[in-house]
Amino acid sequence: MIKGIHHVAISTADMERALAFYQDLLGFEKIMDFDWGPSVPDWPNDQMDMINQSKDCAGRLVMLKAGNAYLEIFQYQSPTPNPQDPDRPVSDHGITHICLNVTDVESEYQRLKAAGMKFHAPLLVFDDGAICTTYGRDPDGNVIEIQEVRNKNHSIHMDIK
Repeated sequence: MIKGIHHVAISTADMERALAFYQDLLGFEKIMDFDWGPSVPDWPNDQMDMINQSKDCAGRLVMLKAGNAYLEIFQYQSPTPNPQDPDRPVSDHGITHICLNVTDVESEYQRLKAAGMKFHAPLLVFDDGAICTTYGRDPDGNVIEIQEVRNKNHSIHMDIK
């Protein structure tokens, strides 16, 4: 039985830059941080090679948490990753975006914009004001949506602790 989504995973070329964005700017909490690969003693490299479909796979993994969701960030040293187009269209196949529920979306939008986050559009209001949202990009070009569901009776409302 599927119970829900546990985490979303992304790959980055620069872990410290990704952590500056997700941990420092967005406020995610780091709950796990480790390196793996042939140079790490007692690591089950054959298992990592199988799951990653590569030989001598190596890198760093950091797991972050915000509310009831986790974000897993990978920085691979081996195999050499192919960069993604940081401006790729949201319509391309693959994960289109990560949505973050926020309180006071106007303040978050201004705070993130002032910190240098690039947004596709200003805040947009839907469903007669029940939802206010916009898309922006993290430093690797992954699309991040910030949204506030203002109507507690709306079907997609979720309490934020």
